[in-house]
Amino acid sequence: MKSASVLLVAGVILFASFNLTGCGGGGAEIKASSTTLGQELIDLQEAYNNDVITKEEFEKSKKKLLKK
Repeated sequence: MKSASVLLVAGVILFASFNLTGCGGGGAEIKASSTTLGQELIDLQEAYNNDVITKEEFEKSKKKLLKK
């Protein structure tokens, strides 16, 4: 019975150590978007010119961008 308790405690410690290793913030990098309104409009125009989006999608997206 004592050996079962020791194994249980060891298992809990091992499990906790694996779960805590991901909490250190190790290398994940968050980058903020820094595109300008002008660049977004250029990209939108290019998407429309290349038939990636429809005229309606272009107009809707352009209005949304200009309201920012």
